[in-house]
Amino acid sequence: MRARRLLATLATLVLLGLQAGPSAHEVPNEVTVLAFLKPEGQVLRFLVRVPMESLRDISIPVKDEGYLDIARADPALRDAATLWIADFVELYENGQRLPKPTVAAVRVELPSSRAFASYESALATVLSPPLPDDTNIFWEQGVLDVLFEYPIGSDRSRFAIHPGFTRLGLQVNVGLRLLTPDKPERVFDVHADVGVVELDPRWHQAAWLFVKEGFWHILDGTDHLLFLLCLVVPFRRFRPLLVVVTAFTLAHSVTLIASAYDVAPDALWFPPLVETLIAASILYMALENIIGAHIERRWVMTFAFGLVHGFGFSFLLRERLQFAGSHLLSSLLAFNVGVELGQLVVLLVLIPALGFVFTRVVQERMGVIILSAVVAHTAWHWMTERWGALSQFPFPALDAAALASLMRWMMAAIVVGLILWWMSGIVRRWEGLAADAPRTDLDQPAA
Repeated sequence: MRARRLLATLATLVLLGLQAGPSAHEVPNEVTVLAFLKPEGQVLRFLVRVPMESLRDISIPVKDEGYLDIARADPALRDAATLWIADFVELYENGQRLPKPTVAAVRVELPSSRAFASYESALATVLSPPLPDDTNIFWEQGVLDVLFEYPIGSDRSRFAIHPGFTRLGLQVNVGLRLLTPDKPERVFDVHADVGVVELDPRWHQAAWLFVKEGFWHILDGTDHLLFLLCLVVPFRRFRPLLVVVTAFTLAHSVTLIASAYDVAPDALWFPPLVETLIAASILYMALENIIGAHIERRWVMTFAFGLVHGFGFSFLLRERLQFAGSHLLSSLLAFNVGVELGQLVVLLVLIPALGFVFTRVVQERMGVIILSAVVAHTAWHWMTERWGALSQFPFPALDAAALASLMRWMMAAIVVGLILWWMSGIVRRWEGLAADAPRTDLDQPAA
C-alpha cells in the first residue's frame, strides 16, 4: 500500500509538472541575448531577443500536445518580459537611472528567424501580428522578441546600461547595438555581469575606466609580475631601476598602441607566439640574474622584451576597447598609466621585501640565485606548454602579402635598433655622470 501511494504521489507530481510548462527545467549553460537600443525623440526603444528556455517559472498556456498556445500566450509573455528582463536591466540617461519601461510589444519567433539582423527588421517583426495559432512550437524551442519603451528627456543625451541578464543562464553573452542620431552604429559584445557600460563615454570616463583596467591587469597577470620580479632582484637601487623600468614602459607602449590601430598581425598563430615569447623573456631574465646582470645589457633586453609584452597587453584590450567610444588614443594612454601605477605598487612592495630577505634571511647573491632559479623553472614549463599550443598552427605561407608585412616589420626593427643605439649612448653618459657624483640614499640598496 505504501508503495502504491508513493507511485500515485509521484505520478501526480509529474502531471503537475507537465501542466506547469517550462517552470521546472534546468538553467541553460550558455545564453546569447541580442538587443538594439535607439533613442527617438523622447522615447528610448529597447529591442531584445532572448531564448525562451531561459524564462523559467512562468505559467504558460499550452495545447494538449504540449505546444505553446500562441493565441492565449500574450499576457504570459508580457509577464515573462517584465519578470526576467525589465526588472533587472538598468538604463541611465546622463547618469540618472530611467524609470521602469512599458512593454510595447512581445512576439514569439522561431529560432531560425533572422529578424534581428537589423534594427528595422527587428522592429517590424515584433510589431507584426503573432505567428499563426497552428504553429507547433514548444516553449523551450522558441525565442521571445520584446520591445520596451523608456521615457527620456532627449535623444541627444548620453546613455548607459547595466545588462542584468545574469539570471538567464550560467554564462550570458549580450550582443548590443546602439543607434543614435547623427552618429554611426556602435556594436558591443559584453558579458551580462560587466556592470554599468557607458555607451558614449566622455573622455574622462573612458580614461578612468582604462586606468583601472591597466592597474588591475598588472596585479592579476602572473607572468608580468614574475617579469617585474626578475627586473627588481639584481637592481634594487633607484638609478638602475629607473633606466630599466623606463625602457620597459616605452617599449610596451609602442606595441600596445600599434596593435590597437591594427598594425599587429591578426592571424590565429600570433597570440600563442606572443605568449611563448613572454615566457621566454622571463626565462632569459631569470638566467641572466643567475649569471650576473649588467645594467647596459639589461635595459636593452628589457626594451626588446617590453615590445613583446605590449602585444600581450593588447590582447586584453581587443575586447575592452569597445568601451572607449571615440576616445581611442586617450584610453590607450590611460591604460598605460594604469599599468605604470600597478608596476609602481609592485615595486614599492618588492624592493623592501627583498631588502628584508637579503638582510635577515639569506645572503644577497645566494638569494638572487635561489629566487631566479625558481622563476626560471616556472617560466620553462610555461614556455614548453605554450610552444606546444603554438606548434598546432601551420607555418604561415610566404605569399606577397606576408612578404610585404615582413618588410614592414624589418623596417620597424631597424628603426628600433637605431633608437636603442641612440639611447645606449645616453645611458652610458648618464652612468658616467652618476659614477662621478656622490652617492645618495636613493642609490643605496634597499635594506
